[in-house]
Amino acid sequence: MRLILACLVLIFAQNALSEEPINELVYKLKASVVKVHVATQAGGHGVGTGVVVGKDLVATNCHVLANATGAKITKFGDSFTPDAMKADWKHDICILRFQYLNMTPVELGDSENLNYEQAIFSIGFPGGPPKPQTSQGKIKALYPLDDSQIVRTDASFVMGASGSPVFDSEGKLIAISTFKSPGHDAYFYNVPVKWVKALLDAPETESLKTDISPFWDAPEEQRPFFMRVVLPYQNQKWTDLKIVAQEWIAKEQNSQEALFYAGVAEENLGDLAKANQYFEKVLSLHPQHVATLIELGLMANRSGKTDEVEKTHIALKAIDDESDEVFTEALKPAASQ
Repeated sequence: MRLILACLVLIFAQNALSEEPINELVYKLKASVVKVHVATQAGGHGVGTGVVVGKDLVATNCHVLANATGAKITKFGDSFTPDAMKADWKHDICILRFQYLNMTPVELGDSENLNYEQAIFSIGFPGGPPKPQTSQGKIKALYPLDDSQIVRTDASFVMGASGSPVFDSEGKLIAISTFKSPGHDAYFYNVPVKWVKALLDAPETESLKTDISPFWDAPEEQRPFFMRVVLPYQNQKWTDLKIVAQEWIAKEQNSQEALFYAGVAEENLGDLAKANQYFEKVLSLHPQHVATLIELGLMANRSGKTDEVEKTHIALKAIDDESDEVFTEALKPAASQ
């Protein structure tokens, strides 16, 4: 907790105010977002979202297309059938190539220099509506994976939104919405635009068939740690969470997310000193880690340290009012007991 005030100057420096995307920008980008349709082997119809990433090229998730008997995209009432495809099945990124698509590509941004709490917005077809929908949110976590990082946001999506483009506040493509955790309080994960860029130079194929599963659909013990901690965390299985978090730390000693979940586990298992050590290390690595600030504030509140609670409010307000409102709501159950 002693790090909170020391981090305030850095937080103010890192946290530039982000306005909601302007209507003109969203309107322009919607023209480059398409609905993807597939015919399934069972004779059904599946939908997803795609985004134009180059001349006659549309990126989407491979799991939308995998083992379909046919695929097409639609836009403004017109239908287009691809001639070929580039596929990165493991990372769940596919690029369809068309002839004479005549749609403007979006600008490819940078997925390697993103920040927690950075404003983003996504455009897609969640639930399959006739027109693309916009969802706004913030980056809540970044998880290193292979040569890039997975982007978790609080911008929710449902079936039909797989393949939706995620943009920064300038309208540059930074990620593709791909998968979410199970349950009511789901986490929403997006794969980085870096993998889209890499795929642009890959060879083409004409087949939609594959026996390769995406990384997120691997058996539980082979999935990334950031996926394996979610259910024990949400189901309050603190011993299980501790085991996974410790395995994660053994692989990534300075992973702020691994340290956070280890701290939560220790806190709920009763070792507050060890929990505090983990949380302090998180803040030394990343002063804007909202979840950690909130956990420390709640610990201080339970200990009757009102001055530390106030410092938490100050630190969170320095990030944004919304983060402080979340903390304020979290304090209410404790106040009513």
